[in-house]
Parts: sequence; C-alpha cells; structure tokens
Amino acid sequence: MSDHYIPQVKDIQEANTRLNNVVEHTPLTLNLNLSERYGAAVYLKREDLQIVRSYKIRGAYNKISSLEKSSLVNGVICASAGNHAQGVAYSCQLLGIRGVIVMPSITPKQKIRQVEMFGKNQVEIILHGDTYDDAHAEALSISRESHATFIHPFDDKKVIEGQGTVGLEILHMAGKPLDFLFIPIGGGGLAAGVAAVFRTLSPQTKLVGVEPEGAPAMQRSIASGGIVTLKEIDKFVDGAAVQTVGELTFPVCRKLLDDVVTVPEGKVCTTILKLYNEEAIVAEPAGALAISALDFYSDQICGREVVCIVSGSNNDITRTEEIKERSLLYEGVKHYFIVRFAQRAGALREFVGSVLGPHDDITHFEYSKKSSRERGPAVIGIELKSPDDFKPLLERMDNSGIVYEYLNEREDLFQFLV
Repeated sequence: MSDHYIPQVKDIQEANTRLNNVVEHTPLTLNLNLSERYGAAVYLKREDLQIVRSYKIRGAYNKISSLEKSSLVNGVICASAGNHAQGVAYSCQLLGIRGVIVMPSITPKQKIRQVEMFGKNQVEIILHGDTYDDAHAEALSISRESHATFIHPFDDKKVIEGQGTVGLEILHMAGKPLDFLFIPIGGGGLAAGVAAVFRTLSPQTKLVGVEPEGAPAMQRSIASGGIVTLKEIDKFVDGAAVQTVGELTFPVCRKLLDDVVTVPEGKVCTTILKLYNEEAIVAEPAGALAISALDFYSDQICGREVVCIVSGSNNDITRTEEIKERSLLYEGVKHYFIVRFAQRAGALREFVGSVLGPHDDITHFEYSKKSSRERGPAVIGIELKSPDDFKPLLERMDNSGIVYEYLNEREDLFQFLV
C-alpha cells in the first residue's frame, strides 16, 4: 500500500495548467436558500456545469495527456458506466487518441449515447457483464491482451492530481477564509486531491468527506485502519457507491480529512428534489451527497463560510419516480401495509371511511380475491401529509380491528411486494 504518497500542490498546479483550456472553470456560487436554512454562508462549487457534467474530465484528461507516446500506441481503455467513461471519451476526442470504454450490458442507452457523443469516432464501446466489476475485469483483460493503457477512475496519481484542481479553483474563487468544505467520496480520488490542496493552502478549513450510507467503504476502512472491501452495497448513489476504495486514495483521506460521514440514500433523494424544485439544479445522487450532509453539521456550520461540491448532474430522468419514492419513505410520509380485508362488499369503503385521515392518500393498491377464504390480502401504500400523522393512522387501524402487517421495516417482503 502506498502509505507515503501525498499529492503535492505543485503537481496539482501543473495539472491545472494542463487543464486550463480544456475544462470549464465552474462557478462557486452563494446559495441563498441553503444559507438561510443553516444560518451560514453556503457556497456551491458547480461541477455539475462541467463540459461532461461532472469533475471526472479533470482526472481523465490530466492522466491521458501526461502519458508518454509509447504508452498511447495501443490507445487507452477504461471501465465505467457513467462519469469516468464520459471524461475518458471526451479526452480521447480532444487528444486524437483511440479509446475503448467497457460498460456493463445493463447500462441505460442514454449513458451509452452520451459516451458516443463525447468520444465520437475515437472511442469504441464494449458492453460486458451485468455489473461494474464484470466490466472492470473485462477491461483489464483487454488491456493485457491489447497493451492499451488502463485509465483507473480514481486510484492513480495523475487522476488524483487532476481532480485536485477543483480545490485550487475553490480557493481562488472564494478569495477569503473558508471554515468547512464538504466533499463527496466514492473511490476517493476527488477527496484526496482536494484535501491535499486545502491542507497546504487553507489548513484551517475543516474537511468533511461524505459517503452514501449504503456504501461506506472509506468510513469503514478508516475505522478499521486498513482498506475494507464491502461484501454488499446499495448502488443507488452510483457515482459514489464502491465496494473498495483506492490503495492510493485511502491513506491520503485517512491522514487529511477531518471527518467522513454517511448519508442515507433517502435523504440524498430529498436533496435532489429540493435542488430541482428550489434551485433548478439537476443533480445526480452523488452530486447531492455533500449538501445532504449539512443537516448533520447544522450546529457547527452556523455563522460559518461553507462550501459543498456538487460533483455531477448525469441523472437519468427515468429514475425520477424512484427518487421521489425513496424520499417519501425517508421523510416518513409513505407507508406500506399488507391489509387482510374481509372478503365482502363494502370492506374497502369502511377502511377508507374509518381509517384514513382527512389528508391521507392511498397511492398504491394491489388486491386479488381469494376463493373460499374469509379474508383476502391487499398491499396498500398510504402517503401522509406529515410524519406526525403516522401514529394516529396506526391507532385508527387498531381501533377498527384491521388485520395488517407493516412493510416498511420488512425489507425482505418490501422489496418483493412493492
């Protein structure tokens, strides 16, 4: 393990020069809604406005453009289903280098088209396997056979240094001392690069890494004192959900970050919806991570200068319903039950009349009549106006003699039935 590697500011400044005419110097903007909500000056570093709609172009271009000609004879290759793929593809187009992008077979067509658009005729897309790990293994296999140079999404010095240029821009644009910086973490490339900049040029800034609760690879590794590979992860925050962090990035993050916190996926969804409705910002789940962590620091950031990195906006519109559903479940206003109705006329009408409150709404209902039975099960989803309405709903169900089973806390049944 590369315990002694710490990114140097001079190398990140060299990367910045290399990227100067290639990437957008994305804005650092004061957000009025968040500032008022937390009683702080909250700024957003808008990497969602980058050319490929994420910061990944920085590391990809810095790596590929710094390779010796001998390393480019057979082109480059990477594995990615998202932002890294687009960064590598666009870099190949700009540099006139042949690239191969290996993506899982289940990658949405929209993402494939984006990679094709950025790479144009310089890039070949290969679809392989059902998971990122399958695509990664295939890319390494092709790399060995074709001698194409593998471009890692985060565990590479030049990639880390490219991502670190985000930190240089933040400090240059802020022009004043910053108290807190919230950085999303997946494999750790962005956090490692940006943390190195701040520890040298703004050591008083508290650096907080933010991971999805369902994929806390960095937090677990730091707590264990060594890299931990998670057996299972929730892949919803796909831009930051990794099973294993980098051998290069782990010791950097362990040494330079002040804290690493995790955010429930449902809270991330609530943030995505608020950003869209209040700010007209289309953030992908990983892009909303940093902002989602502010609630956990609300007491500490009050009256302070705070920056959150909005890391990307490559969100698929087909995920909107899932995002809304996860948000409602997290906020405690969406609840699912198996209700065993008496199989007679008027049973549902009685339920609606005696159990539902004036602001409760049935949003999901599945029922099929069972022959020769007194009771038939129905799966019912109820949306409340407020989380405070949940306890009265249960009391009315109990007082009415309703036979039911609550599904939200039964993950096995919930995933199967809803």
